[in-house]
Amino acid sequence: MSLFNTTYDVIVVGGGHAGSEAAAASANMGAHTLLITMNLQNIAQMSCNPAMGGIAKGQIVREIDALGGYSGIVTDKTAIQFKMLNKSKGPAMWSPRAQSDRMQFAECWRTMLEQTENLDFYQDSVNGLVFDGDKIIGVKTALGLEIKAKTVIVTAGTFLNGLIHIGEKTFGGGRAGEGASTGITEDLVAKGFEAGRMKTGTPPRVDGRSLDYSKMTEQPGDDAPEKFSYLPVTKPLTKQRSCYLTYTNPEVHDLLREGFERSPMFNGRIKSTGPRYCPSVEDKINRFAEKERHQIFVEPEGWDTVEIYVNGFSTSLPEDIQDKAIRSIPGFENVKFFRYGYAIEYDYFPPTQLKHNLETKLIENLFFAGQINGTTGYEEAAAQGLMAGVNAALKTQNKEPFILKRSEAYIGVLIDDLITKGTEEPYRMFTSRAEYRTLLRQDNADLRLTEKSYKLGLASQERMDRVEEKKNKTQNLIDYIKGLSVTKEDINPILEEKNLATINQSMKLYKIAARPQLTFSDFRSINKLENYIQENEIDNEIIEQVEIHLKYSGYIEKEKNNADKLNRLENVPIPSTFDYSKVKSLSYEAREKLSKIQPTSISQASRISGVSPSDISVLLVYMGR
Repeated sequence: MSLFNTTYDVIVVGGGHAGSEAAAASANMGAHTLLITMNLQNIAQMSCNPAMGGIAKGQIVREIDALGGYSGIVTDKTAIQFKMLNKSKGPAMWSPRAQSDRMQFAECWRTMLEQTENLDFYQDSVNGLVFDGDKIIGVKTALGLEIKAKTVIVTAGTFLNGLIHIGEKTFGGGRAGEGASTGITEDLVAKGFEAGRMKTGTPPRVDGRSLDYSKMTEQPGDDAPEKFSYLPVTKPLTKQRSCYLTYTNPEVHDLLREGFERSPMFNGRIKSTGPRYCPSVEDKINRFAEKERHQIFVEPEGWDTVEIYVNGFSTSLPEDIQDKAIRSIPGFENVKFFRYGYAIEYDYFPPTQLKHNLETKLIENLFFAGQINGTTGYEEAAAQGLMAGVNAALKTQNKEPFILKRSEAYIGVLIDDLITKGTEEPYRMFTSRAEYRTLLRQDNADLRLTEKSYKLGLASQERMDRVEEKKNKTQNLIDYIKGLSVTKEDINPILEEKNLATINQSMKLYKIAARPQLTFSDFRSINKLENYIQENEIDNEIIEQVEIHLKYSGYIEKEKNNADKLNRLENVPIPSTFDYSKVKSLSYEAREKLSKIQPTSISQASRISGVSPSDISVLLVYMGR
């Protein structure tokens, strides 16, 4: 089959985390898909830190896995350390994170993609888009090929007119050692798109053999590591590599300040906005001048490599300043550099120009995913890629779009935030962005999402069977505990050991288990309960679900009720032809914002900055509610 006479269902432009998930999703949905990337050796490369997950990001990776994406499986197969963050807080805050072997990660991704049916590959640079009026019909490549497609997903990462800065040096590139992508921005702007610039950065990579770890604090993985994927195809780690923690100090800060006048951040050469929650080290010491030290995490890049990622020292300062300053960090006195840190500026398109299915409003069949939408992070990019891949495939099959609500997934929060509020700085997901985070936990992503994905044809029968088993075993154990009476002889020794009030008569275990000072493991000494667990092959995943239910059922029920109220507003649609300019009782700002964003429901309209509750009341009257 020749590229010259094939019309693909879906063309994915870019092979980063967004592009890889998009290609996998559309191909697994049955769409004939072509992944075009500049370098097939760099598919799903970890351009920055060698890790997946973290606060809220770990929840997203679990959601991707529950939906049938690949990120969780690849992370498990290539992890060198696993940690569950925030374990001292409530389960809504628990967030899985894994250090990965960077080279194995990219290799595993490529292997999984090559084993995916309906997916073709082509190495070239896309430097133009082909339109037929207000529809996209294909792409143009640097080698002059014009490849036809029913839908196109652009996942260009930091490559669109990418510009790399190190001190006073500036050169084009989308990543160290790789060229920028030109032409796409210009074609889109000519079609009426609004474009902007954003900035991100990366720290130096150094030789681990040159570091003195005795001056640092070891950061090992969890004693009982878990994993990301809900499938049994992956297993938890049995051995792990440690990270290490050290700190900057006033001497480091003074040395860094010596380079400020040569810094592109401070001399005006970088005009775009960088990530608020992952600032460069020079930005940190400038903004937080009162702080005498900042954390530096020393992260290995893999099992066997000596290359180290210096997390917390992202910088675009001149090489000599980087070299001098880092040597004043404890443990780095004799450091050898593999490569210096740098900043990169790139084009993005404000995401208010998208629909909820990530299709652009201006051009039919054109989808955006990843950093082109103003996000930062592998996880946010991968989530968008999966959703764009699913929706592009559905578009070619003349089916309704697949849209996740804010009450259903962090992915729903992410996409709704982007298209409803837009972003003027690189967007990063946090648990605080989700108003229903007690519902959107990392442990129940499969219960929330797998059935939806299975109905699409994306999640496998195996996934669906495992979810059904988990759901049934969880409910059966809850019912058993509700009906299990325990005597004071059974339970008082447990309570006395915890210095808790004892009981005078038999009680249902369900009531006692709700006490916050107790954990499920405290009750394993009760023979009836332990026998039930053994006979019914109840694993730790089920026990975790049951314990969360016992402790937090009241909070969960309250959030479900609130979500139901929100969903009632989601069910009040706003016609796409609605003319806000004629509704004079709306505030001027509301008319302007609503006309620009074109919300599809009253609920979405209520989340737009500048639209007040009184404006929503006016709209409800116009919608006949």
